[in-house]
Amino acid sequence: MVRATQTEIQAAVEALRAGDLVAFPTETVYGLGANASNPVAVRKIFTAKGRPAEHPLIVHLDSIRYLHRWVSEIPGVAVNLAARFWPGPMTLVLKKAPHVLPVVTGGQETVAIRVPGHPMAQQLLTAFGGGIAAPSANRYGHVSPTRAEHVRDELGDAVRIVLDGGECQIGVESTILSFADGNVRLLRPGSITLSQIRSVAGDVLVGADENALRVPGSSTSHYAPDTPLEIVQGDVLETLAGGFNARGERVAVLALRLPLKTLKLTTWINAGRRPQQYAHDLYAHLRTLDKAGCVKILVQELPEDERWDAVRDRLQKAAAKGLATTPIDLASSAGVLP
Repeated sequence: MVRATQTEIQAAVEALRAGDLVAFPTETVYGLGANASNPVAVRKIFTAKGRPAEHPLIVHLDSIRYLHRWVSEIPGVAVNLAARFWPGPMTLVLKKAPHVLPVVTGGQETVAIRVPGHPMAQQLLTAFGGGIAAPSANRYGHVSPTRAEHVRDELGDAVRIVLDGGECQIGVESTILSFADGNVRLLRPGSITLSQIRSVAGDVLVGADENALRVPGSSTSHYAPDTPLEIVQGDVLETLAGGFNARGERVAVLALRLPLKTLKLTTWINAGRRPQQYAHDLYAHLRTLDKAGCVKILVQELPEDERWDAVRDRLQKAAAKGLATTPIDLASSAGVLP
């Protein structure tokens, strides 16, 4: 991973202190950061992204030793999880300290905290000396950015400084855990799996309770390209793609394998069967397919394995946007290939 020069870090710190937005890399995706103690600066995040005001942000810190400044209660199990997985791709949702801004928490009595592991994020946070509120650096509900150029493509001049740390190592957003109701709850899967969490925390509930805390990425439709996306079984990919081709329509495919035959008017990406590599490349692949001029993106159904849970979650939410369009009728596509 790339480190920033002292000049770059100083310029970013000055921008944050002036109330401007700074995009920076984490090991998961690029974040769109503002001084978490400046309400005017934090509101700029919502404006730049088109993000609903009630959606909370994650406060990024450089070390667990500053956690007590942002939360009012720290359960022992949260301390154990932080000791095991921080710095890293895990976000903890805890009861907030009194001074934490409502614009950061979405008006809730909890705050989401993460200590990222990317060296450039650590450089920035240490030099800044405070909390940086940051969601992903993209338009709300769209594909998250894993490269600096993705941030500029999406947000342009709304971001004063973009620190370029190269490609994000993991490629999907952090695992989110909540402790608000006395239980450990997995609210968003990430690269830290449920088994890994249970090895430290013991019993872990999956999904929100009836009081449903709002957390980043919890919308039904999220992480979506502009092109409608549909998840389909792998054994019908060629048949479905052929149906589009027969109608003279371009179609995109994100698969776990190579195509069984050549298909005209089809952009096919073989993402492979390694879950970590698939996750690393996911958003870059979706951006590529989104620019291919196709009427639909077909995504091959993923294996039933917890290592795929984070990617499956992102693709299901991306597909939820596509459900506004007419789903594919497999019967009408059958028999179109020679």
